Amino acid sequence: MTAVLDAPVCRPSSVLALAPVVGADVTVPATGHSGGVAYANLDYAASAPALTAVADRLAGALAEYASVHRGAGHLSQVTTARYEQARETVRTFVGGRADDTVVFTRNTTDSINLAASIVPGDVVVLDIEHHANLLPWTRTGRARIVESQSTIDATLAALEDELASAPAALLAVTAASNVTGEVLPLARLAGLAHRHGARILVDAAQLVAHRGVSIASFGIDYLVFSGHKVYAPFGAGVLVGRPDWLDSAPPYLAGGGASADVSIDDVAWHAGAARHEAGSPNVLGAVSIAAAADELRRVGFENIGAHDDVLIRRLDAGLAALPHVRPLRAFDDGLDRVAIASFTVVGHTPRAVAEHLSSRGIGVRDGKFCAHPLLAKLGHPDGAVRASFGVGTTSDDVDRLLNALADLA
Repeated sequence: MTAVLDAPVCRPSSVLALAPVVGADVTVPATGHSGGVAYANLDYAASAPALTAVADRLAGALAEYASVHRGAGHLSQVTTARYEQARETVRTFVGGRADDTVVFTRNTTDSINLAASIVPGDVVVLDIEHHANLLPWTRTGRARIVESQSTIDATLAALEDELASAPAALLAVTAASNVTGEVLPLARLAGLAHRHGARILVDAAQLVAHRGVSIASFGIDYLVFSGHKVYAPFGAGVLVGRPDWLDSAPPYLAGGGASADVSIDDVAWHAGAARHEAGSPNVLGAVSIAAAADELRRVGFENIGAHDDVLIRRLDAGLAALPHVRPLRAFDDGLDRVAIASFTVVGHTPRAVAEHLSSRGIGVRDGKFCAHPLLAKLGHPDGAVRASFGVGTTSDDVDRLLNALADLA
């Protein structure tokens, strides 16, 4: 029997949104509904919708928007203060050390490419990384790829064997998989790297919207993430980390702002964040990330974690009850996950499943998620379907997904 879109299978304990997001009241076309239906956004891992609080802060900043670091006028001073305060807000949000440099970039990929330009040696990285934490390293010719194992413990042992085999400057890892949501033990990884004289860079793009992070407490040397994964609009990212490599490397971009003094024959470069932020920076992107950080701290990561846990358990139980659905996992012991679930549906291509869900007003991601080696390793070289959620997700959104998948039986 076909499940009805507006009458989900009875599942107890309704869960409401934790915080308002922009677009929560959007309606979209749906089969059998001439007036459309409320959009169920289950694609947070690709781009989380902006928090309403972020949009409000952004609107306020637009009203006093002017050149940053370049003018003596009042609005330039206000804008510069906002930009530099955003830097401090981000440092606090990720538990950075007092002397950590906070560089604003375009996104996580940009941050890791910047990091690749400053690392003075080999980089150890897993074979299952998102392309953002794989291609910048392989392009340098100094990447040492470690094959992941069936368990997290065995994978950490393989990483340690590689680090012990020859000196490396850096271990680069993703905190939470954008395919399976599985979370790696960051403090253990940091300790492992440091025991062998390496630093650690953490791609936290999929983690910081769901869990509290402490660079100082975990022993992380460099951490990167994107604004659009953390409920801020597109176009800004962050690299936070130890200043010495950043200050000794050539500027990531050559231009105004990075240069302290210029003649035709020579140039003196700034130290600190300015060294790698040439040109007029994305002030509004930085302000938006800071606003998102403030709002997530206000909501509280304990509450966010509890909200995620209830919904992911609901989704996992529902998927397990559908015999034609095959969930994806990278590790046999990957029990700790953020709110991401990828799966395939027997007899249907990932695109066909996504289009079926779209016809019900449900948005998911299909494809290989910029993680082609991982999908191939999991036996799905043609891709999968991914559902992901956050503070704006409700139990009704999850139930609509499960009912729509049941229709494909």
